[in-house]
Amino acid sequence: MPGKLSRDREVMSEINVTPLVDVMLVLLIIFMVTAPMLKLGLDVQLPEAKGKPLPAEERFEVVVNKKGDVFLNDRKVTLKELHRKMKAISKRNPSVYLKADRRVSYGTVIRVMAELKDAGVENVGLVAEPLHR
Repeated sequence: MPGKLSRDREVMSEINVTPLVDVMLVLLIIFMVTAPMLKLGLDVQLPEAKGKPLPAEERFEVVVNKKGDVFLNDRKVTLKELHRKMKAISKRNPSVYLKADRRVSYGTVIRVMAELKDAGVENVGLVAEPLHR
């Protein structure tokens, strides 16, 4: 009879999740392989010095790379922009960490420090790598 379903053929109402699991496992493997390859931050070779590691806290970092470019928390800025932004920030957080590449001239580092001090930053911490013996 055309209007009746036979007992041999029933409607299947389950979702096949096997293809979904396969795709998710492939994505997981791709992310596991590519995650270590991602390089965050700026390429700066810090000088070495004795000292203890800095405590983990929210802080503002000013970085000067080997070309003399200035970055505020990974964003490239000019000295005028640095002064303007730090003037606003210094009221909330008066301390900044300065990372300067060891190949940068002393004069460039002093100009950056002068801009920070002029903007009202009270504490400028110089960051270095631990001394390797």
